[in-house]
Parts: sequence; structure tokens; C-alpha cells
Amino acid sequence: MADIRPFKAYRPNEDVVSRVAALPYDVYNRQEAVEVVKKEPMSFLAIDRAETQFPQDHDMYADDVYQKAHDMLWDKIADGTFVHDDNDCYYIYEQNMQGRVQTGIVACSSIDDYQNNIIKKHENTLAAKEADRIHHVDTCDAQTGPIFLCYRNNRVITDTVNKVKNESEPVYGFISVDKVCTKVWIIDEKEDIKAIQAAFACMKAIYIADGHHRCASAVKVGLKRRAEDPNPTGHKEYDYFLSVLFPDDQLMIMDYNRVVRDLNGLTTEEFMNKLSAKYDVEKVDGQFKPAEKYQIGMYMDNTWYKLTAHEDIRVQDAVDGLDVAILQNEILEPVLGISEPKNDKRIDFVGGIRGLSELEKRCHEDMKVAFAMHPTGIHELFDVADAGRLMPPKSTWFEPKLLSGLFIHSIK
Repeated sequence: MADIRPFKAYRPNEDVVSRVAALPYDVYNRQEAVEVVKKEPMSFLAIDRAETQFPQDHDMYADDVYQKAHDMLWDKIADGTFVHDDNDCYYIYEQNMQGRVQTGIVACSSIDDYQNNIIKKHENTLAAKEADRIHHVDTCDAQTGPIFLCYRNNRVITDTVNKVKNESEPVYGFISVDKVCTKVWIIDEKEDIKAIQAAFACMKAIYIADGHHRCASAVKVGLKRRAEDPNPTGHKEYDYFLSVLFPDDQLMIMDYNRVVRDLNGLTTEEFMNKLSAKYDVEKVDGQFKPAEKYQIGMYMDNTWYKLTAHEDIRVQDAVDGLDVAILQNEILEPVLGISEPKNDKRIDFVGGIRGLSELEKRCHEDMKVAFAMHPTGIHELFDVADAGRLMPPKSTWFEPKLLSGLFIHSIK
């Protein structure tokens, strides 16, 4: 039974929303963040990455950086850059990326549902990556970047969303920095709110699609504040985290591709012989993008190949049966010597949004071989999470990204 509640969002004034809303903090390195904020000082990235307000040699994890983020956020709320809704609402968040539309519900999700595995995970988190966002959320007294959640499509929620979209005008309509057409509607009618909340309450499972570290950080801040509160109720603002929940049938997971620096001491002929023991290898003209499961595109020595997994390696297992896992278990580790892909400097990962030409480019610059993967399916993600297991690193790439600073949830 999922506890997904409406809330009173802080959100940008309509006149400046396109300037304020920003891509997530972790899309950029430090220098890139500085350049974005220099070009657009109103970008929420100035708050999400407050080290942009300090000299380059300033420690980006120093306490005064997080305090600066707090001060800038609440100063902008005070000066009217952000408005505050008077009543608890759900929000409809529509993203149109090159004609493909996904529509989610902006809401607050329970940290207890995360703890009790109603909100299910498919990735491990690293304490070092959590620490930054824990400090940021705790100091800012607010969650500023939503967690990307998904659920199995629900007719009541779909009908309510369509009704609100048909009967009212969006409060926002703009093109975001990543060229995605973004629209927002407010759901404030009591009957609509009741219907959505009840529909979520009937769900036995909701899934983290993207944002595992941000989610874990928000939960840890909430648990910390609950422990410090002399009168905890389990239903205070810190007991919930900012989320956008999308139905499974609207989401697109893109390929997350692999590039490897060398052949682990093998000659090209030796490598191809070992590869052929596991995959059918077929040379193709032009780029090859896998069209179905158990296919991989490989680029090496200016040539594209179609790889098709042999029947005997098509494992029927939620994790080991993933294409990325089969490649890892059959080729990357035993043949190319990459046993810990998360830490091995000989391998890198390229999001599908960059296209196959990026794989060619990397092989011409600093890599020897590239593997273009078939995207992991959303129900493969569900199966892994339902089994209480974890995906291999870099298994999913979701597009478009959720904007930061478009909705803010105060945890004061």
C-alpha cells in the first residue's frame, strides 16, 4: 500500500520558469556547471551546485558551499522568483521529446515505503555519493531534485490526468535546456486528489527508475530528522521525498553502451575466435543498432558487426539474463579481464542519447572496441527489483531527464 501524497510546492514564477529549471546537478562536471551558471545566472544549477559561486580552488564540499545554497534558495523564494501554492496539490508533469510524450504525477513519497521495500530499488548506492546530497538537502531544508519513480499503468490515474489536461490550461509551457517541450498542470480538485491518492494506495510496488542516490539521501535526512524530533508522527514533511511517478507504458529506456580500451593482450584474431564461441558474429555494412534482445552491435577497426548470443548463454534469470549481464559474464570478464566494471579504468559507458557515432568516435580516440547494447526493458527492471536483486552497473539510461528547481518540497 503506497503512501503517495499531494503537497504544497514551491515552483518558479511563470515569467522565469524556462530560465530557472535546470538539468540535474550530476549531469555536469564542475567546470561545465560554472559555464552554465555564467551563461544563465538564474539557472537552478547555481543552487544545486553552489560551488559555482566560489573560486575554482574552493572546496566544493565545504560547509559554506551548502550554506550558500540554502541562502540563495530562500532568498529567491523571498523575492518572488518562486511562488508557493496555498493548498496540497498533485502536479502533472509532461515531457515531449521529439514527439515521444511521457506524463507523470509530481507528488511526495513516503520514506517508510522506501524502508519497507514498497518503493523498490535495482541499484546499490555509494556512501560517498550520498554524502553530498544529504548535506545539501539537510542544509537547504528542501528537496529540489525529484526522484524518477514508475508504476504499472493504472486506469484511474490515467483518466484523471487526461481529464485535468482536457479541462484546464497548463501553468507552464516551455522548451527546457535539453530541447524538451515541458508542460505542467495543477491537480487541486478534492475529488481528483482523492482518486489519485486511492489509486496509489492500492499499489503493492512502485519502482525507482532513476535517482537511487538522491532517493537514499532524502530518506536518510528524513530518518535523521525523525530521530531528532521530540514528537514524530510519521507524516511530517521530512517523512516524504519529492518524486515524479510515471506509468510504465510511457517510459523509454535507452541503450547504455560499453567501450573498452584494449583487447587484454589478445590479437584481433584471438579475440574474434573467443567471441565467436559465445556469439554469432556477422560483419555488416554501416552502423548496427540492435533491434531485439540477445543482439549486440560491435565496432572495432572501422568495422561494425552484428553479434547474436548463442542459445546456451541465454540465461533465464532476472539479472544474469540481461543483455548487459550476458556480455559482462561471457566476454568482458573472462575474455577482456574486466571483473569490476564500476571501477575498471579500461572500460567506459556511453549513454544511448549520444548515438552510435559517439562509439565510433571513442574507438578512433582512446578505445579499441565498442559494444552497442539493446536497451534493458522496463519490465526487466521490474523483475530485478521484485526479486530483491540488483542490476549490473550502467544497465539503464532514461531520457528525458527530470528538471531540478521546477518543483521544490520544503522539509521544514
